[in-house]
Amino acid sequence: MEAILILAGGSGTRLWPASSSNHPKQFLSFGLERSFLQNAVERGLSVNPQAEVVIVTAEIYREETLAQVSSYLERGARITVLGEPMGRNTAPAIFLGALYLKRRIPGEGRILILSADHLISPLDSFVRDVRKAANLGASGWITVFGIPPSSPHTGYGYIERGEEEGEGYRVHAFKEKPDRATAERYLRSGRFYWNSGMFLFSMQTLFEEFDQNASDIVKPFQAAGFLEGSSIEQYSSRLPRVYESLPSISVDYAILERSHRVAMVPATFSWNDVGSWDEVARLLPREAPQIIELEGKGNYVYSEIPVALCGVEDLIVVIRDGKALVLKKGSSQLVRDVVSRFNSV
Repeated sequence: MEAILILAGGSGTRLWPASSSNHPKQFLSFGLERSFLQNAVERGLSVNPQAEVVIVTAEIYREETLAQVSSYLERGARITVLGEPMGRNTAPAIFLGALYLKRRIPGEGRILILSADHLISPLDSFVRDVRKAANLGASGWITVFGIPPSSPHTGYGYIERGEEEGEGYRVHAFKEKPDRATAERYLRSGRFYWNSGMFLFSMQTLFEEFDQNASDIVKPFQAAGFLEGSSIEQYSSRLPRVYESLPSISVDYAILERSHRVAMVPATFSWNDVGSWDEVARLLPREAPQIIELEGKGNYVYSEIPVALCGVEDLIVVIRDGKALVLKKGSSQLVRDVVSRFNSV
């Protein structure tokens, strides 16, 4: 694995008020030893400690991102942080990172694309699965990681597997987030997997696919000279004009759903995108200077001040940056509405 590309541009409104546009989810640790971003870097370097690592984030997060990876830089890791002037979803972010890597790794070099805000374990299983994907990538396949579903989840996209290919399967189809009945049918069939949002290309395959399926992304970069090898110094001044011309589109829509050479490796590792407070409460430790709980149970607290809970059950209490969120477990879907109302005031 010659390169690791980490996407770290999200604002994480589903985990408000701990995660916000000023301090998004990837910088949080939720009581763990490292932040989500740092764990993503660890994950990538565990595959190849010598790999080129590129983190694509929003320009406003660039300094904090560099601070978070400073210890890896001090140990000699090759990490570059690229800042986007505005959000344009995952396809432009991936193409930007690939353009930077184009001058640094050969066409047959492979890029592992990760998200900065996933929870994955154990690490050795992840490394084994990446190596399976890398073998497929060396043969020209775009390889995605499918998560065997444990429930009829309606918040994830799904991958339908086809015939066997190497140590995985060809992808028959990608499916949008389903309703409950459809998700239950997917689960019963045994042919469907959650779409993890992680994948692997060779450099050659990546540029071929973008040329064929996403010319509306390629052409603005080409017109600004990036395909001829603009330096990192040139990129910072030219990029805002390029981004103004780009569509906002995910790599799933731009490339994966249009390509005829997508394969899937079923994950043997545990994966969660920790996309709600219910998931945080289920998976991560409570955190507060002090928690007093009297005649209560099943409560989760993430707070920067002491919290006392009396006679209540199954609550999630979050206090950060002078804002408080209290919700009943199972109500996490309401948080985005809360954020939009706060922002509209």
